[in-house]
Amino acid sequence: MYWMRCPNYEGLKELGLEGKEIVYNNNYKSWIFNHHFFNQAILSPKFTNEVIDWTNELFSELESYWDKLLLKEKISKENKIKLDLIEWFSHYTTDMINKMLTGKRSYSMAAYFNTISDEKFDNQSARVEDSEKLFQSIHKIHIGYFFFFIVPPFLRHYVPFFKNIANDILQNIGFANQKLDTIIKKRRKEIEDTSLNEPLPHDMLTSMIIKNTFRDGNYIETDEGNRSMTDSEIRVNLFDGISNGTSKIVNMLSFIIYHIAHNPNVKKKMLEEIDSIFQGKMRPITKDDFYSLKYCEAIVKEAVRIFPIVHLNTRYIDKPSEIAGYQWPAGTFFIINVGVIHNKDDYWEEPNKFNPDRWMDENFEPKKNSFIMFGEGLRLCPGRKLAMIELVCLMALLFRKYEINLVDMNSPIKTKSDDIVISCVKLLVKIELRN
Repeated sequence: MYWMRCPNYEGLKELGLEGKEIVYNNNYKSWIFNHHFFNQAILSPKFTNEVIDWTNELFSELESYWDKLLLKEKISKENKIKLDLIEWFSHYTTDMINKMLTGKRSYSMAAYFNTISDEKFDNQSARVEDSEKLFQSIHKIHIGYFFFFIVPPFLRHYVPFFKNIANDILQNIGFANQKLDTIIKKRRKEIEDTSLNEPLPHDMLTSMIIKNTFRDGNYIETDEGNRSMTDSEIRVNLFDGISNGTSKIVNMLSFIIYHIAHNPNVKKKMLEEIDSIFQGKMRPITKDDFYSLKYCEAIVKEAVRIFPIVHLNTRYIDKPSEIAGYQWPAGTFFIINVGVIHNKDDYWEEPNKFNPDRWMDENFEPKKNSFIMFGEGLRLCPGRKLAMIELVCLMALLFRKYEINLVDMNSPIKTKSDDIVISCVKLLVKIELRN
């Protein structure tokens, strides 16, 4: 019943989001249309296989950069490097989500490698530069959304300090829109030039363009729910996917690595599981491996329980309603404190203890609504499967080859809170090859 996430902020229209995409869309028909599409695409078995294939390909590229950095240290009689995992995996997940959404490579990792290494990645240098520009632009826009929600229009339009910030955000939106429009236009042309008896690429962009057209295998000529997507809807959904598909996974992975470093018994069990599956072989990870990595999955769930990235969830009602025995007027904005729920004695045994083993008990089932990793109800995140695949596979690929330790074990993890999301600011680690 209560599917709306926020009021109809005036800033939504100015940002070009009103009545579009998933996250802030308050038009039910439009929202359910987009949400159904993402669920249908992301939860398919074929998508699982392709995400794992892309994970192998991009992790192999990541390894090549780290191996070059390790080789440089070996020459100087060192055998480990210090890295900021936030930076590396922000760029890794950008390349991952771009490949998933558009089927085309971006070179965000290569661009970052070029900034920290004397040895440069020169292949397709123009695309490397474009990838970094788009990465920085989308990062600024994601941070700027909250600004448009809380700063009144008068301040954004007429007070110089606020106006300059708003103009910078809108300028970045214009740049990102131009880039994404070019990508959409190019793909439409590729589809038009593809013979009807030839298969089309299986990526989100192609699926959005052909949705409910005669090129769509599931085409049914019927009502509004089965119409085609407009270019503006496709663009906003691409941006939504890139923005949300990078920041949240990066931060989840950071908290996972932080907790593994502080819990040696957990790390030992994790390595035993990984080694039993891979037997010391540096082969690609498979779908069967993913489903076998039960303890790695338990670590992911426990890390998110202890430190939920989305620490606040919201709902908004546009009609008077009775909730929890109280009458609430239209226009009430509810804030659900996920962090408190995940650490409440009534729901969890030893809630402050990092204990992945609780998830390994076959009879264990969290109490209803006590574990809100990906939201609840109609707003259940359509990208939940993608997130689990990425996180579990990355953990296995990382720890089977590398020994990863925090640079400063005594320092608390550095975080900041943007809107309803807690972000890790920096995570410095020492990396060396496992013995």
